[in-house]
Amino acid sequence: TNAPVLVLGESGTGKEMVAQAIHRQSPQRNGPFVALNCSAIPETLLEAELFGHVRGAFTGAVGTRQGRFEQAHRGTLLLDEVGTMGAALQARLLRVLQEREFERVGDSQPTRVDVRVIAATNSDLGRMVKDGTFREDLYYRLNVIPLRLPPLRERREDIPVLVQHFLERLGREHTPPRPGVGMSQDAMRRLMAYSWPGNVRQLENTIERVFAFSPGRTQIDEAALPDEIRQAA
Repeated sequence: TNAPVLVLGESGTGKEMVAQAIHRQSPQRNGPFVALNCSAIPETLLEAELFGHVRGAFTGAVGTRQGRFEQAHRGTLLLDEVGTMGAALQARLLRVLQEREFERVGDSQPTRVDVRVIAATNSDLGRMVKDGTFREDLYYRLNVIPLRLPPLRERREDIPVLVQHFLERLGREHTPPRPGVGMSQDAMRRLMAYSWPGNVRQLENTIERVFAFSPGRTQIDEAALPDEIRQAA
């Protein structure tokens, strides 16, 4: 399907990886996958980042530049943290989704694009609609296919699989390679008991840390884990 997808989940649950997986299985898989974190760019610059600009459109615009929509033509555009987008940009985004065209900043000529949009957020967009901070029509336009990613604390059975995946990848990337590194049963119990407020991203960083501080070992034990994990009930 080419329908818009809204990926919901806490920070660190892997929303961008899910978007990449959707792209790889979609009719747009031979096109580009372009990701933009809307919260990482100031509101005054986000419009030009999305839609591009022409020369002289504003101070510093020394040439014409493509925006992310043009870069994602015939592919997929991930709009991460879409809930941080201001009201004016929400209106422009809605028009692009409906009309499949837009104007670059400072230009009056429309540019047509064929882009499949995936939006992601850790915000409660439904509540934001009720509060009047997010457009209701845009919410329904993005929320055609909603996908909720549960936090890691709600899927602890995934932790051993993720840990093994991270250890195998780190072993391949290490110089020289360190194949066969595993986690002891006691250490794995501690990892599964922890609540992981930072979700999969925090787990990945933790495994990278204990791997780095366990040189020459084929099994990482409980003593190598950070204090807050070893002290988890």
